[in-house]
This record gives sequence, structure tokens and C-alpha cells, in this order.
Amino acid sequence: MLYVFAFDRVGVAVGDLFFVDPQPESGQEGAERGVRLEVRLMERPPLTGSIYSSQTIVADRPVWRADLLESVAGPMGSFDRTHHHPRFKGWEPCPRVFEPAMSADPVGFVGEQLADLAALLEGAGLDESAVGPDDAEQLRAAVPEITATVQRLLDRVHAGELATAPLVDGRADLGPSVRVSWL
Repeated sequence: MLYVFAFDRVGVAVGDLFFVDPQPESGQEGAERGVRLEVRLMERPPLTGSIYSSQTIVADRPVWRADLLESVAGPMGSFDRTHHHPRFKGWEPCPRVFEPAMSADPVGFVGEQLADLAALLEGAGLDESAVGPDDAEQLRAAVPEITATVQRLLDRVHAGELATAPLVDGRADLGPSVRVSWL
């Protein structure tokens, strides 16, 4: 499932995520599940038809990512793999950054980060000119709606409805590398 909140030149994409061995060298082998949130730069190319035509929407360059994850083998709600990526090099994230405050209150942590777009941009090495003049204010105003969406997705992950292993012939297919998500 994917939700996208778009403002002028900034957007927030939120979706469920299921991983198998995303970083075996990290000592965190095994399947992970949860919710991923990304702050992205957004683009609206010119219309390709009449004024009534559908608008092309591009969720482009990633700015910041939060992974509210836990190991599938661990207890539900442990958030033992919760981390964020404050920078990207092109499309590749920097190494995982673990913070105790994020694991203690993942949704609150995400809300605090989203409320300070200037700090996210600075951490990503981007100038504020990369976003629209009202993006920070609009994003801050939408934080309650975004965090409510994140919480609903987490609730559905914990209920076993989302972020589940792919099935092959009715059985979980946990190959050496699996990623099930829009993000």
C-alpha cells in the first residue's frame, strides 16, 4: 500500500515494507517488516494534453528516509530494526542510523523530523532553494495526518494484513533477497 502527500516541491511517500536479508553484513540477518516513509522532491511536468488531461506526477529524488521496521522473528512491536537515512547519494541511502528515541517512539520521532524540513534538507546536503517557499509550513501542518497514516499502516502490519512475505503455491517465498514494497 502506498500513500503520497504532495505539496509544492516536497512530498512524503509512506508504505508498508517486507524485506529478507536487506543487509546481511550488518549482523541483522533475517526478514524485516514495517513501514517506510520517504521525503521526496516532487515534480509536475507540463500537461501532455488539454487542460482536462491527467497531470503527470513525479515523486523524484529522495531527501530523507525513515524505516519503522522490526525483525519478523522478534516480538511484534519491538521496532528492533527501526532506523533512518538522513542522506542519499543519488538514489542510494547512507548507512542506517539507529537512534534510541526512534525505537522508543517511532511515529513521534517521524513527526518531529517532518516538522523541521530545514533540518532535513541540511542533513541531506540540500539548499532550501530545492523546495517551494511554503513547503515547510504545509508539511508541518500535515504532520498529524501523515503520522496518523503511518500509525494505521503499522497497525495493519501488526495485524498481519500488510508487509507480509510473498507467497508461492500458498507458502512464504523467503529467497535470499526479497523486497515487497512501493518504496
